[in-house]
Formats: sequence, structure tokens, C-alpha cells
Amino acid sequence: MKLYNLKDHNEQVSFSQAIKQGLGRQQGLFFPLELPEFSSTEIDDLLELDLVTRSSRILSAYLGDEIAPETVYQRVKAAFTFPAPVATVSDDIASLELFHGPTLAFKDFGGRFMAQMLAQVSNGEKVTILTATSGDTGAAVAHAFYGLENVRVVILYPRGKISPLQEKLFCTLGGNIYTIAIDSDFDACQALVKQAFDDEELKQAIGLNSANSINISRLLAQICYYFEAVAQLPAAARQQLVVSVPSGNFGDLTAGLLAKSLGLPIKRFIAATNANDTVPRYLSNGEWAPNPTVATLSNAMDVSQPNNWPRVEELFRRKNWALPTLGFGAVSDDVTKATMHELEALGYTSEPHAAIAYRLLRDQLQPGEFGLFLGTAHPAKFKESVEAILDKTLDLPEALAQRADLELLSHNFAPDFAQLRQFLMALPE
Repeated sequence: MKLYNLKDHNEQVSFSQAIKQGLGRQQGLFFPLELPEFSSTEIDDLLELDLVTRSSRILSAYLGDEIAPETVYQRVKAAFTFPAPVATVSDDIASLELFHGPTLAFKDFGGRFMAQMLAQVSNGEKVTILTATSGDTGAAVAHAFYGLENVRVVILYPRGKISPLQEKLFCTLGGNIYTIAIDSDFDACQALVKQAFDDEELKQAIGLNSANSINISRLLAQICYYFEAVAQLPAAARQQLVVSVPSGNFGDLTAGLLAKSLGLPIKRFIAATNANDTVPRYLSNGEWAPNPTVATLSNAMDVSQPNNWPRVEELFRRKNWALPTLGFGAVSDDVTKATMHELEALGYTSEPHAAIAYRLLRDQLQPGEFGLFLGTAHPAKFKESVEAILDKTLDLPEALAQRADLELLSHNFAPDFAQLRQFLMALPE
């Protein structure tokens, strides 16, 4: 598999190199040189397979002969050990529940696959994973890499801007997992990660890598659950399918668009955001004008400069798709709360991120279409806000209950690169 740097098309790397390198020159994202496509017959055949078998074939279509198909199968089998069920919400809308993994969020798919792939290609070299999280990435990456030999993980997150239970999930592990609460927002955390990747001496000294959705291995893994969703739908729904994706850094939407580019029959997508609405405003008026990030109920989407957007535009360009065909919208906290009540009345308990995706789907779905929205995290990960909004008590899943009372092990830093650099260089071997 060959990938090219979106900021410097002359830089081309293998899949193995892209996993280990994370970003290209000038902080450029890697993107597949070849975009494989399945025929409609091949798609039908894939949809008859189980999740692991189907996913390994999808991933091998990208990887080519770089990693043997049987090896890909074994790595996927080790990563995807949990289901992604489709739950009926109403006659023409369903939820793809991506929160049945060990950290109760969609990022378990990408994080665990990346860990398997990095173990496959690292040849025993020491690696330091540096990543920023607005909530769920941290837990998924921390648990996926926890205890792995020759891997150290450093996770930056905005202090006081993720839910307490999200924080408990990844800031209580210790061992090879280091967590740093930054006194700022997610965009500042992400900027520090980018500064680190621009520091060649630091990169070489500690074997720097990233596990954000900027890492191509995570992105490719996420393609697989779109196929799993369609496989669970009746034939009629597959032909008129609209998918609404709660969007922060836009990795999840990118993966869905790549699934469509492979031939998966998805009629259109809706990019659903909260008040951090850089993309909806851009799609509306053509002006890229990020505002300062604001804190919302849907904190994992509190991103005003989404890293993956260049990949979205590149895919639309490569496929000759018209960008205005992408649905979009932004939902306020008040409307999010009202929508959570609406879903509860339908018998479906939701959290803010999924509620935003549902709201825009419900508002934009046309007669005869079938709608699917992504449930990206378990409602209990936002226990305090969900209970307050819905006036009900949520039971804690075991994954959260066993960490809820543990002591936080995080460091607190200002958004200062010099301080972060010193910390990284001093990490124990």
C-alpha cells in the first residue's frame, strides 16, 4: 500500500511507514494512492460474511501485498472482539451502536487495530505514542496499548473539559500510560502534538508516533463498521440509506466516505456538529473561518479546526463527488437536550453526541429514505449530564464501575511546548 502526503504529494510512504510516522512533512496527512473499489456483486458477498472475515478482506484491499491476508485476519480477530449492533429507534431510523468495546466508544475499533498493526510492523523498536483527546480517543488508545512492550503512551486532554468518567477510564491506568491535563481546550492539545511532530530531534530520540485519527491505521479500521451496519439492514433500507455522523475531528466521517468509495451503497452523509460549526459554515458559505472552541454538552466534538477535513476534500476531489451533496448542520445544547428527551420518549436512551446526529438526520431525512445515526459512546460515559437532562439514573457498565473510584494519575501542564518536550525527553525507558 502506498500513501501520499496531502501537503507534499512527492512524499510517498508504505502503510508500515505511515503507521510509525503518523504525519508527513509540514504536518501533512497521509492518504491512499490507490482507492480500491468492489463490484456490486462483491459488496453483496462481503455483506454475507461475519465482521472479522469481512473486515480483514476490506483492509487487505487497501494493504495489498504489504501484509499477508492471513496476518491481517489474525490481527483483526485480535482487535475486533466485540459487536457493533444496529438498534431500531423508529420505523425509518436506527442507531449503529459503536460502544460495546472495552472503553465503551467507537474509538475502540481504531485504537485496537492500530495497536495490532504497530505491533506487527515495529520490529521491537521503542515507540512513544503522543496523542490529544477530546474525550474518547484517550481511553481507547490507553487501553489498546496498555502493557504492550516497547510502547509508551502520552495523552494530552483539556483540563476540566471532558466528563469525569471519561477521565477515569484512561487517567487511572499508570504503567506505560502517561496522561497530562492541559489548561486549555482540545485545539491547544492538538497544536502541542503537532509541535512535537515538527521537532525532528524529539521525534528521533523517543520514536514519536500519534494515535489520533490522523493515523491512517485507525481511519482504515473505522471503514469496517459501516459495512457491518449495512449488513444488518434489510435490502430495502440499503438502497436508500442516509448516514448521520457526529463530527468533531471528522475522522469518523472520512471513514464512512471511504466505505462509500469502496462501493458500499450509502446514498448520502450528514456531517453533524455542535456549536463548533466550522465545517457547516464552510459548506454553507465557502469560507473556512474557525472560531475559538466553545465547551458544549457534546465535548468530544468540541473541535473548531478538524484535522481530517483535508482528507474529506481530497476524497471528494479524487472521486469527482460534488461537495455540496454532503449534508450538514449544527445543533445547540438546548436542542440537544430536547432531542435526548425525544429519543427517550421513543424508548431509546442516548447521550449528547448521538442525539445531535439523530436530530439532523430526523430533520433532513426524505420520504422513502432510511436513516442511520452513529452512537459513538455509551450514555453512562456522560452519566452526570445524561442523568440531569433525563432525570433518570443510569447503571454503570462494569468497564466504568471498576475505575470510578480510582485515583487520577494525571499531570497538569500549561499549554507550553517547552514543558511538554522536557517531560517527553525524561520518560523512563
